[in-house]
Amino acid sequence: MSPSIPLQEMIRAIRSARTQCEERGVIQRECAAIRAQFRQSDNDGRSHNLAKLLYVHMLGYPAHFGQMECVRMIASPRYSEKRVGYLGAMMLLDEKQDASLLITNSIKNDLSHSSQYVQSLALCTLACIGSAEMCKDLAPEIERLLRASNSYIKKKAALCAIYIVRKVPDLWELFAPTARSLLSEKHHGVLHGAVVLITVLCECNPETLKRFRKAVPDLVHIMKGLVTSSYSPEHDVAGISDPFLQVRILRLLRILGHNNEAASDTMNDLLAQVATNTDSTKTVGNAVLYETVLTVLDIKSESGLRILAVNILGRFLLNNDRNIRYIAMTSLQKIVGTDNIAVQRHRGTIVDCLKDPDASVKRRALDLSLALVSASNIRSMMKELLAFLSSCPPELRAEAASGIFHAAERYAPSQRWHIDTILHVLTMAGGDVRDETVPNLILLITNASELHRYTVHKLYRALLADISQTHYTFCTQLYTFYGCLQQPLVQVACWCIGEYGDLLLGGECQEMEPIEVTADSVLDALETVLQSHMSTPATRGFALTATMKLSTRINDNVDRIRSIVSIYGSCTDVELQQRAVEYNALFRKYDHMRAAVLERMPVIERNSPGHTNGDSMGGVIREMEVGKVKPKEALLPQQPANQICDLLDLLGHSEGSVQADTVLVQPINTAKPAGGDLLDLLGGFEPTPLAPAPAVTVYEKNGVTLTLSCEKHSDSSLTVTLKGSNSSDSDIASFALQAAVPKSVHLHMKAPSGNALPARGFAQVTQLVLLNNPNKVNLKMRIRISYSSQGSSIQDTVQIDSFPGLS
Repeated sequence: MSPSIPLQEMIRAIRSARTQCEERGVIQRECAAIRAQFRQSDNDGRSHNLAKLLYVHMLGYPAHFGQMECVRMIASPRYSEKRVGYLGAMMLLDEKQDASLLITNSIKNDLSHSSQYVQSLALCTLACIGSAEMCKDLAPEIERLLRASNSYIKKKAALCAIYIVRKVPDLWELFAPTARSLLSEKHHGVLHGAVVLITVLCECNPETLKRFRKAVPDLVHIMKGLVTSSYSPEHDVAGISDPFLQVRILRLLRILGHNNEAASDTMNDLLAQVATNTDSTKTVGNAVLYETVLTVLDIKSESGLRILAVNILGRFLLNNDRNIRYIAMTSLQKIVGTDNIAVQRHRGTIVDCLKDPDASVKRRALDLSLALVSASNIRSMMKELLAFLSSCPPELRAEAASGIFHAAERYAPSQRWHIDTILHVLTMAGGDVRDETVPNLILLITNASELHRYTVHKLYRALLADISQTHYTFCTQLYTFYGCLQQPLVQVACWCIGEYGDLLLGGECQEMEPIEVTADSVLDALETVLQSHMSTPATRGFALTATMKLSTRINDNVDRIRSIVSIYGSCTDVELQQRAVEYNALFRKYDHMRAAVLERMPVIERNSPGHTNGDSMGGVIREMEVGKVKPKEALLPQQPANQICDLLDLLGHSEGSVQADTVLVQPINTAKPAGGDLLDLLGGFEPTPLAPAPAVTVYEKNGVTLTLSCEKHSDSSLTVTLKGSNSSDSDIASFALQAAVPKSVHLHMKAPSGNALPARGFAQVTQLVLLNNPNKVNLKMRIRISYSSQGSSIQDTVQIDSFPGLS
């Protein structure tokens, strides 16, 4: 092959190669010829040879020997050679190679060239391979070009300045004044570069936010011009005037309006205009609308504007494009905690997305549906979620079951409904539920004493159905995931039969259709569970214990129970063998104690009502655990998550990140046991409890008064009592308190005494807050107060830097 062949012929020869070996030979011969011509001083085809070498580099073959040729061609006075030389530098060089430093002076000279195209080549190369040292050396030249009269050069200089600021953030002060002046340009390319440059400056250094917030009116003016401008073929895309610039301006407005009321008020009207006038039938319009929604939700916008933004996301849910539906649900998931009422309006559309064939959309719809469950819609939403659980893919079944458990525990309208719902889930997805489901359900059943007969009958029938379905599936050789025993369901059923077997055999349940239940049928079911190879060791343990407990619940079949138990005295499973041996000992040696040992379990006290079967929804607000109550003391009603919660990052200026950690606090039992305290040998030396400090008023507005008092228990623990009262002439509803403390302080909020403040101080709401400060840090607390008065929602925040009686 002749080394002087054109680039097109070399490409044709490479493509015509039949094997990789033949292609490699063609490239090696051509590279050898190119290398030889690079050594010649009077080479007229330098740009031609370098172009061929760049094509070889694009194919993945070594081309590093052309780096110095790129440096020489950049220094050439001919534009054709400069162009190929700069292109080769951007492809063959990077900031880690020493050869890149050799072109610094050439770039500096070309930045002052009389031709705008040569200047453009230098700007593009610096923005591609410029190192930190090159950026520092050439930054003044870039700032000079930003003030040039040529719009083409200013656009390229703005893009290069963006690269320099990201590479060397300390240079932001050099470009900040010039970037502000670029907003007065008419050229869309310059405006686009200026907006992106200001965005990067604000992201790299928060100090620039105050400076550029003064430019919000200018950005609003530019955006209004784009929205109301007539048709312009140069910038029109599917009927939208320069949507790329609109999106960039909206992103910058989102940054400038975040946590700033003045800037947010300036852009509210503009955002409403964009949201109502943008065409949503085209993808381009949806892109602008989506950025508008994100901006509205991130700034301090008006409530009506936020509702409009949520409605736009609701329309996105009806779009045929799955990607648009996905991003709509992702955005709604982020705001459901703050704008729950607005999102609830689109609950029907969100639930319909559970039937979407796309797995990603279905998962997002599940998360959002679970977040929308509340006390007012628990029954209707649970029907939809249970219908979804029956047909959802296996990878979503565990998440759906956990979410249903969590929602049922928080918002169950009655204990019977709660039990029915959990049993329904266990029947459909028993193998996918989490391990803590069984003890939680047992705890629920134990405390519902009036439903014991109903529950044991329902569980017995569910156990029979599960056993018969498993047997049928196994016999027809269709053993699948759904054919195995639902272990959690079987375990709860065995426990309940063992505890309340006398109720199962003592008569029919009025709420259910009558069936014949005999002692033999119950023992047959338990024995089937014990003998099934599908039962886990834990399930067999439940069944064996239930069988043993039935020996005191029924008068007949005790010999059969003894024989069943004795079989497992030689079981290979150590746990099951130990139980069987101990139960056999009860029959043989301690039969007189068997009735007392196997009597019904007492009512189990709930230590943590806030504990759920699944992950907490949202991830922002987690429910606090209520302390253990005393015996014979009624459980306090569980409060919604928006009333008992911790405020994350509420004390942003305090040391460390803010977090309210939960602690289990047990009430101090002041009653002395019979016989006296053995540790108090001398008696009479109990420390006198400290008297609580007088209450101080920490909040007083709109007739609502909040007082605070403290009671110190030790050097590190204290109890804060918050009392709210209402002196106005109208009742206060939805009264709730939230608190946050520094991370090292443990906070535990008790359930409030109520959520309503009657008019004229008729009653008070009391909230106890337990604080533990083991590191003895400077104690601070921020309290968020929310309530509804005369149809309007009010929310205030008060910070407490000193506590009475702790100085």
